[in-house]
Amino acid sequence: MEKGKGLARRWADDAAGARQRKDSETAWKAQKAWEVAQAPFKNLMMMGFMMWMAGSTVHLFSIGITFSALWQPISALRSVGKVFEPFKDPRVDTLAPKLVFIALNLAAMGLGVWKLNTLGLLPTNASDWVFSLAPAREVEYAGGGIPLH
Repeated sequence: MEKGKGLARRWADDAAGARQRKDSETAWKAQKAWEVAQAPFKNLMMMGFMMWMAGSTVHLFSIGITFSALWQPISALRSVGKVFEPFKDPRVDTLAPKLVFIALNLAAMGLGVWKLNTLGLLPTNASDWVFSLAPAREVEYAGGGIPLH
């Protein structure tokens, strides 16, 4: 009789240990999913700093940084499913991390579009689209020197 009781107790302990391992694995997957979801924030800050350092003049470095700032989020948004594939589990909710990941990448794309606008590379005037219209009037001008009168 005692042998059977020991076997039943060991089986119950093994089942409890397996359940605990599954729970810890689920918690680990959820934590890693959130870490992956928040990773674009670091890239967003770095890219913003690099764009600020590039300045607002059109040259090779600023154009390269700007198009990199546009391409990275686009490629990340195309691979959202692959990025969160390792965390796919019926007990792990990946919807919220995916939405955060998408929102941060859209913000990064918005930063790239803003930089294109500051460089003057976006067609924002009617004359950019229609050849027969006159170019937009400049609102700033520079005058030289102090008059000697």
